[in-house]
Amino acid sequence: MKAGGDKRKKPRMTDYSAARDVLTTDRDKLVRQMADLGANESGELRSDLDFGEGFADAAAITAERTEVIGRVETLKIHLDDIDLALAQMDNDTYGVCSQCGSQISPERMEARPISRLCMTCKSSL
Repeated sequence: MKAGGDKRKKPRMTDYSAARDVLTTDRDKLVRQMADLGANESGELRSDLDFGEGFADAAAITAERTEVIGRVETLKIHLDDIDLALAQMDNDTYGVCSQCGSQISPERMEARPISRLCMTCKSSL
């Protein structure tokens, strides 16, 4: 090694504790919303949910159940994204682009804490 030390650029270490707090708060909200819809964290609806039993209302019941299932599925996707981001924090891969391996800008991570791609890779999709 040359005198003066190693000149290679080292990855920028960033404190993501604020992002962890935001993600944890968002996760808790999602879990509550899913519970309000009658689903658990895995997205499964409780078996004791009652959408009504009247024959004349069968179409309305089916429509309501379909709407609830769709909302739960959307919430589950967001929950999975948050869980992945939290896991990445735990294994020191948070903020690393899953496609090219480069560091995702802290500004992007602050704006969208569940980002998995850097702007270059996201733009190429």
